[in-house]
Amino acid sequence: MPLLPGAEPFRRDGGEVGVLVCHGFTGSPQSVRPWAEYLADRGLTVALPLLPGHGTRWQDMQITTWQDWYAEVDRELRALTERCSKVFVCGLSMGGALALRLAAKHGEAISGVAVVNPANKLHDAAAPLLPVLRYLVRTTKGVVSDIAKPGAQEVGYERVPLHAADSLRRFFGRVDSELPGVTQPLLVMTSPQDHVVPAADSERILARVSSTDVRQTLLERSYHVATLDHDAEQIFRDTFAFIARLAPEAADAAQEGTAASGGA
Repeated sequence: MPLLPGAEPFRRDGGEVGVLVCHGFTGSPQSVRPWAEYLADRGLTVALPLLPGHGTRWQDMQITTWQDWYAEVDRELRALTERCSKVFVCGLSMGGALALRLAAKHGEAISGVAVVNPANKLHDAAAPLLPVLRYLVRTTKGVVSDIAKPGAQEVGYERVPLHAADSLRRFFGRVDSELPGVTQPLLVMTSPQDHVVPAADSERILARVSSTDVRQTLLERSYHVATLDHDAEQIFRDTFAFIARLAPEAADAAQEGTAASGGA
């Protein structure tokens, strides 16, 4: 099945500091590719996988579950830990939930977590009925392109399979119960004007994790897909600063890359 434009996974080898970037539910790498490229351009080793069932057509998502999505990022993380001395995980929306579960499960193998509008719960009033509704209704309207910036578009599905939505509901419950296992330094970037994931999800995550090194920034000018929105550069800069503070070798790699570019 052909991929949607921009939905291709992204990987680039760099220095000893690795970063795994996770996209969101019904989205694709396109929504977070500028984030991944920014970090890669600064000498980091970056992996941005395409989650199973995503990036093609919604019918392909119908036959996948949260276990499939999590297994993909878990596999990518293990590959990075073999290649790099320090690894960070990042994610947007459901990708943030994936990153947090990786942190809870892998402990000291992960040096830090940076998430943008991380999702923690399905807030639709019909969510508790999904175990039954998924047998009665096949799809519902999608949630792509909640972006304030004129002209910016997210590549993703216009329809959401209810089977996958129910799996997402169960995944969020699982992650919520595991949040106390997150102990790594944590950067949470939240859009107060998000129309997909309320800021309350960020607050609950912050209240439940066991991390002591915690920072939160507000993305005042952006909606849900903030990585493609007005505050994208702030996200990119804050993420790299967060990584460089915890892994000084990342800053050294970035300086070496800048010097090399300047001499070219």
